Amino acid sequence: MEDINAIAALQDSVRRRLYEYVVAQGREVGRNEAAEAVGVARTLAAHHLDKLTEVGLLESGSRRLTGRSGPGAGRPAKVYTLGRTERSVSLPARDYRTVAELLAEAAEQAGLDARLFTTARHRGEADRGSAAPCGGLEEAMETLAARGYAPHLESVEDTGPRVVRMRNCPFRLVADRFPPLVCGMNLALLEGLLGGGQVAARMDARPGECCVVIEESKNNID
Repeated sequence: MEDINAIAALQDSVRRRLYEYVVAQGREVGRNEAAEAVGVARTLAAHHLDKLTEVGLLESGSRRLTGRSGPGAGRPAKVYTLGRTERSVSLPARDYRTVAELLAEAAEQAGLDARLFTTARHRGEADRGSAAPCGGLEEAMETLAARGYAPHLESVEDTGPRVVRMRNCPFRLVADRFPPLVCGMNLALLEGLLGGGQVAARMDARPGECCVVIEESKNNID
């Protein structure tokens, strides 16, 4: 019931736009910023942001947005970030997570890592079909966004390759229990899906993000 209530909370269009904005930023967002981004009054934004927090879709805290401290720094402002609890609804009830965990555990115990990675790469290639290898980071981001990875372009030095990181791992619950197996599978899947070309996938795990990053292929950097 909690999952149903959480997802039902997004039925309101303003609330859904606020949620999508906070998620897209990948950082703490204040009420004023969120209100301005979606074009509503601050009080209305605060109401919806607090509702999203109540159902667990967002988490809230407080900090001084001015960056100052001490006397005259002002009161801490309420800020919001993506909630850490995963929500899903299946009617009637289904339990795919348990199946995935059992299969991952069996594959790990049987030492089937290499076979799984090969299968994942072939699946990515099959999903790409007859399409040419990915033509660049912008095209890669469209593909990743469609699959729920929540990609964002990371700021890097002018001399280095541009890097796309992903704020969401579609396999997070299973990856948390079997990180080498599932992260390796994810890397192989994306290698097959993107097809090399002008981009390359590599492992670079960070807390709270997908374990794989996408960057411009070294062959395409001047």
